[in-house]
Amino acid sequence: MFGKRRLSRPEDRKSLAEDCSTKKNEVNKKPRKSLVQDEVIENDSAFVKLLKTAGVTLKTGEKQNQLAVDQVIFQRKLSQALRKHPSYPKAVEEFISGLESYIEDRDCFRNCLLSCERLQEEETSMVTPYYKSLIKLLLGIDSLQPAIIRILFEKLPEFLYESVNNDGLNMPRLIINQLKWLDRIIDGKDLTTKIMQLISIAPVTLQHDLITSLPEIIGDSQHGDVAGELSDLLTKNTTLTVPILDVLSSLRLDPKLLSKVRHLVMTKLSAVTLDNLPVIIKFILHAVTVTDALEVISELRKKLNLEYCILPPQLQTSQSKLKNKGHVSSGNYEKSNQDCVSLLFDVIKSAVRYEKAISEAWIKAIENIDSVSDYKVLRDVFPSILSLAQSLLHSTDQSVISFGSLLYKYAFLSFDTYYQQEVIGALVTHVCSGNDAEVDIALEVLSELVVLNLSAVRLYAVFVKGILDYLDNLTPSQIRKLFYVLSTLSFSKGHEDSSHIQDDMYLVIRKQLSSTVFKYKLIGIIGAITMVGSMTANSHASGPTPEGAELSSERCKQVTSLLQLVHSCSEQSPQASALYYDEFANLIAKGKLAPKTLEWIEQTICNDFQDAFVVDLSALPKVSDYPFPVKAMYGLDEDESQDGIAINFLPLLLLQDLGSDMGVMTSRDQDQKLVSPVCLSPYFRLLRLCVEKQHGDLEEIDGLLDCPLYLPDLDLGEKLGSFSMQERSFRCSLLFLAINWFREVVNAFCQQKSAEMKGKVLIRLRHITELQMLLEKYLAVTPDYVPLLANFDLETLDGGPHTSAAVTVKNKKKGEKAQGGRKRKADGDKSSSLERLSKEDGSECEHSQSDKSQLEKESTEKEEEKASVSLQNYTTFFRELDLEVFSILHCGLLTKSLLDTEMHTEATEVVQLGPPELLFLLNDLSQKLENMLVPTATKRISFLKGKGNRNIGFSHLHQRSAQEVAHYLVLLLTPLCNHLENMHNYFQCLATENHGVIDGPGVKVQEHQMMTTCYQRLLQIFLALFAWGGFSQAENRNLMLEALKVLTNRLKQGDHEAPLGELLSQSFHYLQNFHHSVPSFQCAIYLLRLLIVISEKSTASQNKEKLASLARRFLCQAWVQPNGERERGSSFNDQLNTLLCIYLERADHVLKFIEEIAGTGVPELINSSKDASSSSFPTLTRQTFVVFFRVMMAELEKSVRNLQAGTAADLPKVHEEKLLHWSMAVRDFNVLINLVKVFDSRPVLNVCLKYGRLFVETFLKQCMPLLDFSFRKHREDVLSLLKTFQLSTRQLHHMCGHSKIHQDTSLTNHVPLLKKTLELFVYRVKAMLILNNCQEAFWLGNLKNRDLQGEEILSQQSQESSMDENQEEVPSQLSKQETEEGSGDEASVGGHEEDGNDSDD
Repeated sequence: MFGKRRLSRPEDRKSLAEDCSTKKNEVNKKPRKSLVQDEVIENDSAFVKLLKTAGVTLKTGEKQNQLAVDQVIFQRKLSQALRKHPSYPKAVEEFISGLESYIEDRDCFRNCLLSCERLQEEETSMVTPYYKSLIKLLLGIDSLQPAIIRILFEKLPEFLYESVNNDGLNMPRLIINQLKWLDRIIDGKDLTTKIMQLISIAPVTLQHDLITSLPEIIGDSQHGDVAGELSDLLTKNTTLTVPILDVLSSLRLDPKLLSKVRHLVMTKLSAVTLDNLPVIIKFILHAVTVTDALEVISELRKKLNLEYCILPPQLQTSQSKLKNKGHVSSGNYEKSNQDCVSLLFDVIKSAVRYEKAISEAWIKAIENIDSVSDYKVLRDVFPSILSLAQSLLHSTDQSVISFGSLLYKYAFLSFDTYYQQEVIGALVTHVCSGNDAEVDIALEVLSELVVLNLSAVRLYAVFVKGILDYLDNLTPSQIRKLFYVLSTLSFSKGHEDSSHIQDDMYLVIRKQLSSTVFKYKLIGIIGAITMVGSMTANSHASGPTPEGAELSSERCKQVTSLLQLVHSCSEQSPQASALYYDEFANLIAKGKLAPKTLEWIEQTICNDFQDAFVVDLSALPKVSDYPFPVKAMYGLDEDESQDGIAINFLPLLLLQDLGSDMGVMTSRDQDQKLVSPVCLSPYFRLLRLCVEKQHGDLEEIDGLLDCPLYLPDLDLGEKLGSFSMQERSFRCSLLFLAINWFREVVNAFCQQKSAEMKGKVLIRLRHITELQMLLEKYLAVTPDYVPLLANFDLETLDGGPHTSAAVTVKNKKKGEKAQGGRKRKADGDKSSSLERLSKEDGSECEHSQSDKSQLEKESTEKEEEKASVSLQNYTTFFRELDLEVFSILHCGLLTKSLLDTEMHTEATEVVQLGPPELLFLLNDLSQKLENMLVPTATKRISFLKGKGNRNIGFSHLHQRSAQEVAHYLVLLLTPLCNHLENMHNYFQCLATENHGVIDGPGVKVQEHQMMTTCYQRLLQIFLALFAWGGFSQAENRNLMLEALKVLTNRLKQGDHEAPLGELLSQSFHYLQNFHHSVPSFQCAIYLLRLLIVISEKSTASQNKEKLASLARRFLCQAWVQPNGERERGSSFNDQLNTLLCIYLERADHVLKFIEEIAGTGVPELINSSKDASSSSFPTLTRQTFVVFFRVMMAELEKSVRNLQAGTAADLPKVHEEKLLHWSMAVRDFNVLINLVKVFDSRPVLNVCLKYGRLFVETFLKQCMPLLDFSFRKHREDVLSLLKTFQLSTRQLHHMCGHSKIHQDTSLTNHVPLLKKTLELFVYRVKAMLILNNCQEAFWLGNLKNRDLQGEEILSQQSQESSMDENQEEVPSQLSKQETEEGSGDEASVGGHEEDGNDSDD
């Protein structure tokens, strides 16, 4: 025995070891008693008799001991027999002595350790699937437990050094298992002492079993003592580190002790073997606290040598042989290592996922890394990284795609050669996939990698070169990126080994240039120009300075020959030539050409511009040269003599469009080379960029800003219709050419500093707006006209839509007359939002009402006849404005009304921006921002739209990044704020002058519409900037702060170092001030959305209340147009839907607002005239009722869905609050449902059926559990709620009948699910009553089919027999009254009417 020995005395442990050795020798020498096999033990010993009396029969041999009674009964019987024995407590000693004698036999001892067998004939209903061993049963008896524990620990040393028996049993483990999960331990301290003494002298394998069993043996009170002993053992025996740490993770430990052990483990972490690492890391992460998490994670990352996890196979094999003495193969060992690495990462992943402190500390530790070499990389997880990146690039979410691209980029930069090859291969696969989004992002990643690590990417240039076989599937911008990557790889410094790539590129370019198909010629031109840029750029990089570097003679020869090839191959195609000029101009704009190349361009290309397009004013065109009078128009220098110049593209256009059909003869020499008129603008762009790069200014060509154009009289008025279609088409081409010429002139001279030059640029802007107005009129009467191309990086020469809106107007009018008022309104609402914004389309929505007088119809038709098309569909055919053009916005605004009164003011006022010019600039800027800053996933792009069409007309813009565009826009914020404030002041003054009457006599309708559109575009621009997703990135945070400072400084010049919260608050306040002057409902929506974007960046809670208040103000405002008509139409309804959602999402009391609308606004609408609105809510009209109704039903269902059902354990006050909330919701639901009796249109019914079912389902899930445990305390309230709800469900049933009678498919689709839900409601109410012992109060009646007004549907009578059959299937006790006709409409619960299941379809 070693019952009370102390743990800390080494002499005791030595004595124990000697005792164990002696015991082992004695056991080996002791003769074993032989017992007859498979017989019942029968003798007169107290041990056997007491066991038999209690219900256990002892068996010998291989048979299990038999248990005749239940285990608990056996323990109770034996305990009572011992206590009632005449010789108690001596009987206990005799029983223990008998047990010791019995288990001296090894087989008997084994049987006592194994589970007993239950006699089948004695089996009772209390059968358990598991039966304990005899020893475990005896340990459950308090009077026997200490002695039996002593016996077990005395027997255990006999088996310490034995291996597994022939029968597969491990005797030490069997003995230890007897001590696990005891219901009660009499002396826990003594048991703990014995176990710890045994651990100190046991073999390693048994030590492991004993340690891991400790949490299942000892009680909670002993955790501290055990932990202290184990921590001491950990310092002495490192082989037991894993089991000790595993046990310590399961014990309740003192934080100081836990920290001590963790520090001890961290010091030994570098010496730990890989197979032990997962358990150790698990313990370290388990022992982390919030305060020391960052310190522990940082130290862990430093000491965790991850390179050990990826040892070469040879080293792994040698280590495996050393460790396992050659018994384990290298393959198995490598697999074991991989398993350990997987377990390690599972441990880390679980800790990071479920422990917030660890995840935050781990991220912080990574952020604190200064050196790239400190990042830990594991090659074993590379396939997962690559697979994840591939999956992310298939997403439609822009942020997900960006994250996938970062995975590719950093995987390439972090891994070695083999894995880099896999990354390049995956990127090439994406490029060849045909998916535009994947191709774009993959090419962007390749472009970044070429910049970041050119030498590494060059190793895999052969893979990238393979994309040349898939050029047919790439857009022009993608082709540009691809050739940039290839030419950079080929012509960079040290490219001697890349000559094969150069040869392949030259071969592809020559082949494409020689093609007669424009698509392939485009590939050749873009590829050649991109390659020229790389050749000259890399020469710059290798020279002494970028500006002064000169091309080598060999490289210069290569560049010149390639340019000459492109020039000669493209001069026969006007579109190819124009593309060549544009691509070359873009290259010059980037500053990638050497001076020698620029000189060659000026000498060979630009000198031809004057010969092709410029003429002297003194040489007036002869009348015989043209079929119509021609004169110099749009000149700016009135004092200029006849020595000036003019632009004349008439001869070229006549030859191209009219030719011999009109008998045109020109005075030019027939041998002189003629340039197509479509090349005018691209040619000029190339010329001015070349001059600007060569001389630093545009002084040499500034005469082109002033010079007039030779044009015929274009403003023909009523005479326009008398011209032939060919002549009208010719004049349309003239207008397009003139507009595009002026657009390029504005691009060129927009950044001039002198007031005179600025004034001329503004005049050119005015000319553009005037010509565009003329063009709209021409296009309206020339429906089949196809404009000349202005943007040439197209996949095909079909640049865009050519259909004239004039035809749409005429067809629409015919359709309106044929279809009637409702159809006309629908057609009118189909017009695009951009057309509705134009001043000509302001009355399209109004003329659709069927109740207009004949006079109003006639006036409307006259307005439509005068309507011209919108140029929105023709953006492809206009030259792109550069971002620098918007510097013109720095000029002030001069309204037309002010211009009328001060026409003859000083010349300085010429440098002002008029409303048409401002609107022109704002429209273009808004389109650019939508294309560049709005995520692709949020834009509505037609599925059938051709590839790349969305980006046509934005080629120059795409040369910049989104960050550059946002930065430029931030610089424009100050003038944009000026214009926004001018708009605000204009409408404020207008309201003051007209005493708040929008359609007063002093209001100029056209000017009002133009200023309104300017106001809207300004708000759209602000919204596009502040909603840009790039502001969420850390590198753009300073840019966002700069933008917010601009807005903040408009209120007051504040602190430049103000915190973000203060800037957001001031910016919100500044923008909120504009709500007083918003002139249209659409402007109000944009202002709200802008305020929401600002508020989402802030944590201020008061912004929510301000937004709700502002939204309600807009709802309660009458939105009238300057012509006196109320705003209406599908666009207005969509915006009203948005406004209602914004308000209800931020309103504090959704149910009260719904009750206010339904109880006040709707009755006012019902009692008003047909065209009137609610006085409380002017936006609520008969046309907008369905919008209000849909939003109220959706928000009502949403409000109750978010209300938790609660439990019976909640406080009574909580039950009362939830019951009150549900009572209000049900009352509102009933009011809304009954509005169908007045507003019975199909959209309203559709909303009712859809959201009605959802509300009933939510009622069943959320409210019925509340009613279950509230019925007894709040009986009357529950009955009242159910009675109100029954009225609603009955009305829903009537709607189902109405839908079937009218056979409306859109309505009947909702009926089956709704009827099923109503049936579930009936049985759920019955279940609630049964739960509260009120089932006798429930009775069910047949609910007849009725229409919306409650009238019975006659077809009901023919189905009574089927109803009765179906009703018999209902598993409920029906009242006798249910068969009576008078009560057939209703079911009742006590005094409460209840809705029944309609069984008659």
